[in-house]
This record gives sequence, structure tokens and C-alpha cells, in this order.
Amino acid sequence: MFKKTRLFPLIAVLVVLLSACDTPEREEENRSTMSFVANSTDVEDLVGAPMVIAHRGANDRYNESTITAYKIAARDGVDALEIDLRMTADGRLIAMHDETIDRTTDGNGKAEAYTLEEIKEFETVEVFNNQTTVEVIPTLEEIIDTFRDTEHYYIETRLVDGQPVMEDYLVRLLDDYELISQGLVIIQSFSKQSLEKVYNLEPSIPLTLLYRKGKFNLEDAKSVPYPFIGIESTDVSLEVVNELHEVGKKVHVYFTNNDTQKAEQKRVKAFQVDGYFTDYIEYTKELLETEDS
Repeated sequence: MFKKTRLFPLIAVLVVLLSACDTPEREEENRSTMSFVANSTDVEDLVGAPMVIAHRGANDRYNESTITAYKIAARDGVDALEIDLRMTADGRLIAMHDETIDRTTDGNGKAEAYTLEEIKEFETVEVFNNQTTVEVIPTLEEIIDTFRDTEHYYIETRLVDGQPVMEDYLVRLLDDYELISQGLVIIQSFSKQSLEKVYNLEPSIPLTLLYRKGKFNLEDAKSVPYPFIGIESTDVSLEVVNELHEVGKKVHVYFTNNDTQKAEQKRVKAFQVDGYFTDYIEYTKELLETEDS
């Protein structure tokens, strides 16, 4: 399982070895090839059974993207905690999926319009079993401080005003906590620009390219220099999974419709996908433990 894997640092060694073999005049020519090798070698060894990835924590039982939601997910024994990042006006990283804080908190407006101090004045609000629960919006540091090296982190980056801005701070933070060297991080993004920035900062971090629902392109996915491909479930077919597996890539599936998610998880299981960004951790774990489901 992914929680027990510590092979990600081996990828960095491959980068060094490949770089030593290149002459200066071939360096530019081989850059994209080196990127592919560095991020895809030994992909088959990175994970065994399909990964159970806690999408925004245990958001079916507590406010999404909060420390309590992540604690519940960790207690459930997931393989990774999925964390969506937004950057505040003063350059801090918070766990927040939406561009605005309207849906999940008692405030409104774009997350990036507030400083961290201002963001902390708002609380996430949700209702479970007719009980209202509130909790502050956590920073990435606060989440990592909670779990340190006891969990794996599957972190989504996004552009800020169309530019790859958060990556420098993110990689520096992960390095300070020694999470990269321990192989405890995967970074995902819908933005190739963001992933390229991460790779340039730290080639040893495994990367996932996400495709939006209805926008998946199989030929593009097969050619990009990333070992993991994130696909919305309704774009997943046996052909897609088989062809990506043939070129050494893993398929991680996310779901946009909670009403059909369980049925979709059961459907894509038959295709032997490699990871589930699940909103129903207990269901997914039970599904994967069932031989014929």
C-alpha cells in the first residue's frame, strides 16, 4: 500500500544519473525526456493495491478541508490526505477548494482577497445529523503540524491570477518538513504550467496531471511527462485505463456527482484503476476489500 512506500526519493537519484550522461549541447534537447523518465521510472513499484485518497478529508462526516475532517480520514486508515490549496493576499497557503469562501464558510469573497489574519476571522460551517459544526480554515502548515510524517499528502496546486505563484512557497515548506525526502508527497494540478514549475523546483516529487470532466484527451495523457493521470470518473473506460497502463502510467479517479459516486466507484473498479479520490472512505475501503463486487 501507498502508506508503506518510501521509493519516491529514488526518482531524484535517477535525475542525477541521467543528467550526468548528457552533454551540454544535448541538455536542452533531452529536457522533456528527462522529465518523463524522472517522474515515471518505477511507477509500478510506487503503489500496490489501489490508493484510497481522502478527498478534502472525511467530508461526509465533518466540514471539508478542516483538521478534524483530516483526523477522521487518518483514523480510517486512508493512503493519503487530499488537500486543495488557495493562497491568501499575504502569500500563505490555506486548505480551500473553491475560489471563494462562500460555500463552505460564514464569509464571502475570494480567498486570495484576504490576508491570513482576515481569513482566520471566518469559520467553516456545515450540518451533519441536524447538528451544525464549525471550525476555522486551516493553513497547510497547521495540517502538516498535526500529522507530520504519519500521513501522506496529495496536494493540489492552482495558478494565482494565471501565474504559478504558490509553488515556490509550497516546495520550500514541504522541504522544511522533510516530507519530500521521505516520499510523503504527491502534487497534482489541472495546470501543466504549475506542474512544470514544481518539477523545476524539485524533480523528485511525483506529479499528477488532472483533466477536467469532459476534457480528457487520451493521446495527451499518454504523452505528458507525469506518472499519474487524474480523470473524472465518467471519462474513464477500460480502453483508457489499459492504454495508460501500457505506457506505465497510473490512473487516479475523482468524482463530481455524490449521488452517483458509489455506483461509479464500483464501475471503475472493474477497470483496475489505481486510486480513488473518495468522498466516502468507508464505502471505498469496503469496496476494495470485496473480491467480486
